[in-house]
Amino acid sequence: MPETFDLTEHDGALAVAVGGAEIARYITRPDAPAAEAPKPYLHPLRTLSGAPLTAIRPWDHRWHKGLQMTWSHVSGQNFWGGPTYVRGQGYRWLDNLGTIRHERFASLSGGGAEAAFTEHLAWTAATGQRWIEEVRHHRFHAADRARGLWALDFATSLTNVRGADLHLGSPTTHGRPAAGYTGFFWRGPRSWTGGAVHSAGRSGADTIMGTEADWIAFTGQHDERDGGATVLAYAGTSSGTAPIRWFVRSEPFPVLSPSPSFDEELVLAPGHTLDLRHRLVFTDQVCTAGEAAALAKEFTP
Repeated sequence: MPETFDLTEHDGALAVAVGGAEIARYITRPDAPAAEAPKPYLHPLRTLSGAPLTAIRPWDHRWHKGLQMTWSHVSGQNFWGGPTYVRGQGYRWLDNLGTIRHERFASLSGGGAEAAFTEHLAWTAATGQRWIEEVRHHRFHAADRARGLWALDFATSLTNVRGADLHLGSPTTHGRPAAGYTGFFWRGPRSWTGGAVHSAGRSGADTIMGTEADWIAFTGQHDERDGGATVLAYAGTSSGTAPIRWFVRSEPFPVLSPSPSFDEELVLAPGHTLDLRHRLVFTDQVCTAGEAAALAKEFTP
């Protein structure tokens, strides 16, 4: 029989469960200091067997929160959290940390072969001015107990309400090589450090960093329990002018992001909208390069 997804609303969070076992929790009202640029995020994410797939507030980057949508450089504002990379100066703590606030859910659905929700959010600059209005959609689906996998589709529309152009960039667009992180960002468990990374025709995080690829697969081993798992992430699509390029590291910690402005800044005019679409598949298996390629072909959107 098909697995059933249930969606339960708690105080400041949504829990997603499959067959009664929680696989995801979406935190809508985070209790985080301003230095971490508070924003909604998914944590914990788990495999169907209950193994952890995300980390939160790691000591090296307290603003890394599971799986989150954010941006590091927005016309001088930092919605990422932490210090801002400044050309010629390196990372500097600045009075420019914005917030992304959940405003309301437009829809919530569960109790069948999938669970989904759509929400409205506001991106507010450190000055208190509302800069971006966002409509975000999560869809949890394709649970297969026998194969130990499930999938997440993520879509977002970011509309510029600032009244002036928004310049969307990254540390790389501001002078730091191979640091084009921005957009939809995953931080893996500490035990996944050193895990294998594959894409079509390439293996190794350093080899894949900054490339265009339809998908990448990141594998890791668990602490406390035997075995490991794989996160398969698709680059997806962007309505922006720059190609999606991969930001991915296995060392010194596990992270990945299909970055919409890795090394090319996007300019979003007043009233214009940037649309992004991504898919991730989580499986209770350490996939080889060949197995990852087969899974990627099967789940191609």
